[in-house]
Amino acid sequence: MGKRLIQQRRGRFQGRFNVPSHKFRGNVTYINDRETKGIVEELIHDPGRSTPLARVKLENNKKILMLAGEGMLVGQEIKFTQNKEINAGNVLSIGLVPEGYPIYNIELVPGDGGKFVRAAGSNAYIVSHENKKTTIRLPSGQFKTIDSLCRATIGLPGGGGRKDKPFMKAGKKYFQYRRKGKQYPVVRGVAMNPVDHPHGGGSHQHVGKPSTVSRGAPPGRKVGNIAAKRTGRR
Repeated sequence: MGKRLIQQRRGRFQGRFNVPSHKFRGNVTYINDRETKGIVEELIHDPGRSTPLARVKLENNKKILMLAGEGMLVGQEIKFTQNKEINAGNVLSIGLVPEGYPIYNIELVPGDGGKFVRAAGSNAYIVSHENKKTTIRLPSGQFKTIDSLCRATIGLPGGGGRKDKPFMKAGKKYFQYRRKGKQYPVVRGVAMNPVDHPHGGGSHQHVGKPSTVSRGAPPGRKVGNIAAKRTGRR
């Protein structure tokens, strides 16, 4: 019997494979009140996220965290509103946003606090409105239709351009992946020994068996093209 595959070990509750939760400055979600406003008190670097955070003091003196937008300033007024006040940083229902405007931190279901487009350098756009539904274009290019009552923030998430700087060395990339609870570097199965991986071993690096495996394959064998309908060139 060989060793456990890294995919199997990753499922265990071990610090090596967990997202380091202490690096997150706090929970970032929309408040339930849809008619209020606040002032940006400070901009915060969050090691667990690519986008900086803004600490906003509301009218009732409550303080919340929200994703800072491009160009957001300390002292700027942020409105949570149901009026068509299309200013960068304002939070409102996407049904009120005109077509073509950039938005981020978009709710999937009204009231869930924001699920889409939260990473630095990403952006989504309003495409169209129809029958209490709004179609948006996601950073991937995919179009998604959601309820017009879902809220979003006007503008672009801050921190864009950080991908323009090269990593320069593998250690930098290791810690960047570690912050997100991902494994780096990823070693190819054919480069391993037979005890470590089903694709390992042999007098030269090759899979040596069909790389397509069934959906019901046991955990130690379930690597490669899982339940592939077809492989190779079209």
